[in-house]
Amino acid sequence: MTDWNTPITLTGSHVRLEPLSEAHVSGLAEIGAGRDFWRFMVYGDIKTEEDMRGWTLEMLRRAKQGTDLPFAVIHLPSGRTAGATRYMNMTPKDRGLEIGGTWYGTEFQRTAVNTECKYLLLTYAFETLRVIRVQFKADLLNERSQRAIERIGAKKEGTLRNHMILPDGRIRDSVFYSIIASEWAEVKKNLEALLASRR
Repeated sequence: MTDWNTPITLTGSHVRLEPLSEAHVSGLAEIGAGRDFWRFMVYGDIKTEEDMRGWTLEMLRRAKQGTDLPFAVIHLPSGRTAGATRYMNMTPKDRGLEIGGTWYGTEFQRTAVNTECKYLLLTYAFETLRVIRVQFKADLLNERSQRAIERIGAKKEGTLRNHMILPDGRIRDSVFYSIIASEWAEVKKNLEALLASRR
């Protein structure tokens, strides 16, 4: 049985997902510091390289606890860091996990990057880890994120009201989605078609 906490590298045609490390801080800060998407996330405003280092260290702390497996996303054509994503809320006993904490630099949004990231992460989750459920969630106010999740074929389950208090004090409602094992074959086919249209 595969150890869920073993760092892995996943490589496609457009991106490479490699284990997050402090070596990625500068590249992540270059494309992520000061962006407006942080207002939808639970980490506070990331404005500087030092803020990004703090964020990275927090992700690595979670990885040591065994709940998360964070990745830096490398854009293969340019060799640049494109963003970050991770497995989170991993529960091997229940064969479930969440894909989240995902963000990309502006120039990598609405490209093949997110589609291939999700394809690689879902393939490994369902076909190697043998999960039975993958969860996603998005801020109710973040319509772009919701559309991106729906586009890959995840099913909307509902909204948790007053789900989180964000660092700026805003009370966030979260929209939950999932893909279960019996749906994976169809979702995989959809993702492969989306990637083929980008070639």
